[in-house]
Amino acid sequence: MTTEELINREHEVIYQTYNRLPVAIDRAEGCRVIDVEGNEYLDMLSGIAVNALGHSHPRIVEAVTNQAQRYMHISNFFYQEPQIRLAELLTARTGYSKIVFSNSGAEAWEGAVKLARKWGTEHNKTGNIIAFYGGFHGRTYGALSLMDKPLYKDGMGPFLPNTVVLPYNDSEQLRATVNDQTIAIGLEFVQGEGGISEATPEFVETIRQLQAQYGFLIIADEVQAGVGRTGDFFGFEQHNIKPDIVTMAKGIGGGLPLGALLATEAMSHVWVKGQQGTTYGGNSLACVAGIVVMEELQNGVLENVRAVGAYLRSALEDVQQEFSAYITEVRGRGLFLGLALTEDATRLRNALLQRRVITNATATTVLRMVPPLVLTQQDVDVFITRLRESVIEVTSM
Repeated sequence: MTTEELINREHEVIYQTYNRLPVAIDRAEGCRVIDVEGNEYLDMLSGIAVNALGHSHPRIVEAVTNQAQRYMHISNFFYQEPQIRLAELLTARTGYSKIVFSNSGAEAWEGAVKLARKWGTEHNKTGNIIAFYGGFHGRTYGALSLMDKPLYKDGMGPFLPNTVVLPYNDSEQLRATVNDQTIAIGLEFVQGEGGISEATPEFVETIRQLQAQYGFLIIADEVQAGVGRTGDFFGFEQHNIKPDIVTMAKGIGGGLPLGALLATEAMSHVWVKGQQGTTYGGNSLACVAGIVVMEELQNGVLENVRAVGAYLRSALEDVQQEFSAYITEVRGRGLFLGLALTEDATRLRNALLQRRVITNATATTVLRMVPPLVLTQQDVDVFITRLRESVIEVTSM
């Protein structure tokens, strides 16, 4: 079956809500993806920061296969050792007290909004939940209510009341909005869809000071930045702050759908039985994959992110200096990086795809790179060679 044939079949039966690339995937391994024609691609996107250990990691394949032979789905009416073990690993690593698993980051975010509202009710707070421009928290209703993406929202309102979206890194506007009725501030400390934009130390300090003054919750969306992608387990760890609630997904499942909400001890009794639940969240297959991810992070993967991430960033900075009229900035840290361009990043993404490299254009003018955390320096060398060729092509047109 050719790519063209598969595209034609897909158009007949699947809702056209994605701007798909003209590539049909057959198989993948490590940092490489192979299409149905046999072409091999260097994957610098990893399923949008999902395949933390690369594609078809042998330990994940083994763990999932063994678990599937025992059972696949039971439901959350029963106790399950894989779920408990993963929760133990996560709480031990992060210092959070309680976890509720979900299917995805969007579901985890919805849970965070619900938990914050319930906490607000208990503390007689009736004000807003605040989020920021450029943030992305999912496509569900509560997530859309706390985002500024017109394309995702047009024609679908009205959205949740008592939600406010403010400019990112604008301390003055935030101070003017927060009061003693504010329930929560939710943010990505490193924005993915927002163009690999980071919260400044000054902005984070403003949030911390306002929390001390007004007593609201801080919700960290670590769906994309978490699980080691920045070189720390969570993206907020470089700041002097501990959010009350953290949402995570993507990399923790190692390629399987898995999300989680983590909360501090002070938040651990807000929900009572029956107030939060999910059919598939924390399913056994995803949890055994998550256990492998946590173990591998402790066995050198996090160090690899720091070393190879620094190597990649240095190489990107060299390219930026060479083509400074086209590339204005290198953004991010670890293996969560972006190139800010002077034009729409789609042309560069397409030129790279022609050279068998998978990347992503985000925030219109930013080329996003979120490769597997097991990327090697040799992979970086291949990527930089093809990136330079692609930039030369695009800038000479």
